[in-house]
Amino acid sequence: MNPLLRPALPILIGVSVMLSLAMGIRQSLGLFMAPATQDLGMAVAEFTLAIAVQNLGWGFLTPFAGAATSRWGFRPVLMAGVVAYLAGLVVMALAQGALSMMIGAGLLIGLALACTASGMALAVASRPVPAALRSTALGMVSAAGSVGALIAAPVGQVLAEGWGWRAGVAGFLVLALAMLPAAWVAGRVDAVPIPALARGESPRMSVALKQAMTHVPFLVMAGAYFVCGLQLVFLTTHLPSYLALCGQDPMLSAKALGMIGGFNVLGSLFFGWAGGRWNKGALLGGIYLVRSLVLGLYFAWPPSEASTLVFAAIMGFLWLGVAPLVAGLVAEYFGLRFQAMIQGIAFMSHQLGSFLGAFGGGVLFDLHGDYVLAWQLGVGMGLTAGAIQVAYALRGRPPAPDPRPALA
Repeated sequence: MNPLLRPALPILIGVSVMLSLAMGIRQSLGLFMAPATQDLGMAVAEFTLAIAVQNLGWGFLTPFAGAATSRWGFRPVLMAGVVAYLAGLVVMALAQGALSMMIGAGLLIGLALACTASGMALAVASRPVPAALRSTALGMVSAAGSVGALIAAPVGQVLAEGWGWRAGVAGFLVLALAMLPAAWVAGRVDAVPIPALARGESPRMSVALKQAMTHVPFLVMAGAYFVCGLQLVFLTTHLPSYLALCGQDPMLSAKALGMIGGFNVLGSLFFGWAGGRWNKGALLGGIYLVRSLVLGLYFAWPPSEASTLVFAAIMGFLWLGVAPLVAGLVAEYFGLRFQAMIQGIAFMSHQLGSFLGAFGGGVLFDLHGDYVLAWQLGVGMGLTAGAIQVAYALRGRPPAPDPRPALA
């Protein structure tokens, strides 16, 4: 390990454990959909609506959580997020119907993810490491977010099969308790001094927010992030249905999602490393272009087991590699002082795309009886977003206006 990373190691380990469990538990909640809806007499749509509300809450509350860290520090926000996660799992385990499921799995866990998931975790990881190693550290933490599902999913499945879905949720609650010490240790980042203001970096939140909303490269990145969310959640939501329509073995979708998770770790590490050496914006646009081409090639022909697993491996490698690149670009554009808030704005765009990918894909399927128009639109939007992102990245980043003389 690079000796320059050693002082930051406790913070990086703490935030990695927190992120891994937060994402792993969240990604495994679908295990309980069938047994919970049968037990509570709920429609599947009511359960999925709770998950949709969770995603929207996660996206829309992330900028506010980021703004709170600028006022009170990271530790209070991280700890509040863990408490909200624990409360959400308790309410979910005790749920008696759609309303309590909406409050627990939807609102409370959505709030918790805004305070503990990737946007906040990467903002924490950005501060204690030297700028030259920041992208590598962000890739390591992003990779950790893919590991939690390998722990949470088997635990939840075994408990649910043996003792019922409520026992599975209770198992997740026990796992989530480990987030408390992890978040506390990650909160040590509050003691790390923020670097002196660079040119173009504002000391005031309102000015930093205005800069972000008028900074064209950031707006281009946020718009492309919308398409990223659309493509990824379209896949996770509709790939199992697509494979079933094509007559494939039901286990193939589970294998594909597992393949995505495994290669996601490798992709996060690679793009974290690459972002420290090459143009982050161009790498980001390249991910969108290659991902869209692969999507188009896969859906253009009937799937087989071999083509599906190769497709899943490539998509997995390109999956969360965007996270360290986006976080690194925000730090480069605007500095570290308000990174969590500004990064949260970009992530809100991602979550709006996620909602459209899941919901819009379903609407187009209902209208046409297949996914042809849905994947064609996803590919076209991805190619457009990737090309624009690369074009702006290669033009170079114009400096943000220096607000300090105006504040003097």
